[in-house]
Amino acid sequence: MLLLALAGAAPAVPYTLRLGKVADPALATALADSSELRTLRRDAPVGPFALLARARGDLSRFRAALASFGYYQGQAEIRIDGLALAAPGLLARLDATPGPARVTVRFHPGPLFRLGQIRIAGAVPADVRAALRLHPGEPARAGAVLDAEARLTAALHRDGFALTRVALPPVLLHAATARMDVVFRVTSGPVVRIGALRFTGLRRLHPEFLRRRLAGFTGQVLTPARLAAMRDSLLDLPILSYARAEPGTTPSADGRLPLTFALGERARHSLDAGLDYSTDIGFGLTAGWHDRDLFDAARQLDLTAAVQAGGNAEIQPGYRLTARYRAPDWPAVGQTLEIDAGAVHQALIPYTQTAVTEAVRLDRRLSRHWSLSVGLAGEQETILQEGVSRPYYLIRLPVWLRFDDANSTLNPTRGARLALLVAPTQSLLGHTSVLMTEVTGATYLDLEGGGRGVLALRGLVGTALGARSAFTLPPDQRFYAGGSGTVRGYRFQSLGPQFPDGRPIGGTEIATAGAEFRQRIGPHWGFSLFADTGAVTAGGAPRFGLGLGVGVAYYTAIGPIRAQVAVPAIRMPGSGAFEIYLGVGQAF
Repeated sequence: MLLLALAGAAPAVPYTLRLGKVADPALATALADSSELRTLRRDAPVGPFALLARARGDLSRFRAALASFGYYQGQAEIRIDGLALAAPGLLARLDATPGPARVTVRFHPGPLFRLGQIRIAGAVPADVRAALRLHPGEPARAGAVLDAEARLTAALHRDGFALTRVALPPVLLHAATARMDVVFRVTSGPVVRIGALRFTGLRRLHPEFLRRRLAGFTGQVLTPARLAAMRDSLLDLPILSYARAEPGTTPSADGRLPLTFALGERARHSLDAGLDYSTDIGFGLTAGWHDRDLFDAARQLDLTAAVQAGGNAEIQPGYRLTARYRAPDWPAVGQTLEIDAGAVHQALIPYTQTAVTEAVRLDRRLSRHWSLSVGLAGEQETILQEGVSRPYYLIRLPVWLRFDDANSTLNPTRGARLALLVAPTQSLLGHTSVLMTEVTGATYLDLEGGGRGVLALRGLVGTALGARSAFTLPPDQRFYAGGSGTVRGYRFQSLGPQFPDGRPIGGTEIATAGAEFRQRIGPHWGFSLFADTGAVTAGGAPRFGLGLGVGVAYYTAIGPIRAQVAVPAIRMPGSGAFEIYLGVGQAF
C-alpha cells in the first residue's frame, strides 16, 4: 500500500510533443488521432513512469494506424529529451528535470503494400463477386478489405443466401514485393424462404393477429429488405415499442427458415399533453387519452381536447374535441379503418365557426414510403362572417396520396415528404359542387453530414375547381395564408383578399413556398434563418407576401425546442409588425 501511495504521489511531468511528418494527409490525421501522448497531454498529466507507459502504448497504436493504411512494415520511433524509451537513465532524468520534457516522434512508414491476388473460396453467383470492388494494384488498406467483406456478405444475403457466411482468414503478406493476397472464404448455404413465425414478449396482443398481418411475407425469399419491411409493418401498430427479428439456423426440408420476432408492448393506456405558442394564434394546450389495444387486436381509441387562446388573430378563445377509432387490417391486411368525430369552435378575425364533424376513411400502405387514403366526411356548421350568420352542411369525398421518406418526424435532416389531396365537396344547402385540390411537399438537404447543417424547403399549391368566387365556398373551406404553416411573419390568415374593413376574405387559389437553413452549434444548440413567400387569390390579381425570420433551438432527445421570430418584408393591412413562434419540433 505504501508503494502504491508513493507511485500515485509522483509529480506530473509536463512535456511538449512533436509528431513527425508523413506524405499522406489522411495518414497523418490517423496517426495524430491515435496518439494518447497528444490527446491526453493537457487533460491527464502523469508522472515519469506513467509517461513512459503512455509512450510505449503509442508505439503499438502508431503501428496499427500505419498498417491500416497499407504500411505493414511501418514503424515509429519515440525519444524523450533525445533518449530512446529503453535508455537506462531516462526514468531518473525525468524525475530530476523540472522543465517540460521534449517528446519527439519519427515515423518510418516503409513501402506501401498493394493488393495482389484476390480470391473468393466458395461458390457464389457472378453478380455477387462484383460486390467486392477490390482490384489488384490498389493500396492494401485494411479498411477497404473489411468493407469488401461486409459488401460481399450483404450481397449474398440480398440474393436470399441468408445462412451463407463470409470469413476473412489472415492475409498473406509478401515483404519482398510489398504485395498482399486476400482470400474471402464463403461457407455456402441455400436460398431460403420465410417460414413459420413466432413471437415473444407479448402480454395482451394475439399472436394470430400478427401472423395474419405478416402472412403475405410467408414463402417469399428471405432478404434483409423483407425483414425490414416485416419489422416496419409490426411497428406501424402503436401498441408495439420495438420489434427485433431473430432468424432460425436450420431450414425445413422445403427450404423455409422459421423467424422469431422479439416484441415489446407499450402500456395499453397513456395520457399526454402538449403546449405551443405563437403571437397570432396564442397559446395552444392539448391533452389526450389513448387506448392502444382495444379487444387485444391493436385497435386504438384516441380522445383529445385542445384549447387555443391569447392570439392576435383570435377574437375569443376556441376549442377542439376529437374522438378517433383506428382498426388495423380492416377489412384486409395492410389497410386501416379510421372513424373520427369532433366538435370545434373558433373565433378568428375572418369568421367565427361552430361545427360538428364526422369522417370515415381507409388508409392503405402501398409501399414502405407510399400510402393511399380514401374517405367520406361530413360537416354541419354555423359560421358568422361580417355580421351575417349562415348554416352549412357539407359532404366531402377526400382522397390522399402520400410519400414520406424523411428520417424523422420532429427533426428531419434528409428525405422528402409529398401529399396530394383531391376532395370533391358538395354543399347540401346551396347545391354547390367544387373539387378541392391541394399539393404540399417538403425536402431536406443535409449539407454538412450528420444533420449539422440542413437546408429545408417546402411548398403548397391549392385550388378550388368549380368555385365561381370565394363566396361560393363556406368561409372555413377557403384558402388562407399567413402563420406558421404558410408564410411566417404575417398574422394567421391575414395574407390575401380583404373586405373593406381589412378582414380576410379567403380565396380559391393558394401558392406558398419557404426555405429554412438550420445550423447546429455544439451538442444542443442551433439557429435558423428562413424566408417564406406566398399569395392567395380569389379571381383577381395576386398579392404576394414575403416573411423573413431567425430562430434558435435547443436540441433534446425527443426533438428540438424552437423559438422563432419573423417580420413581414412587404407590409399590408392587418399583417402586424412581427410574429413569434414557440414549439417542439421543427417548423416543417
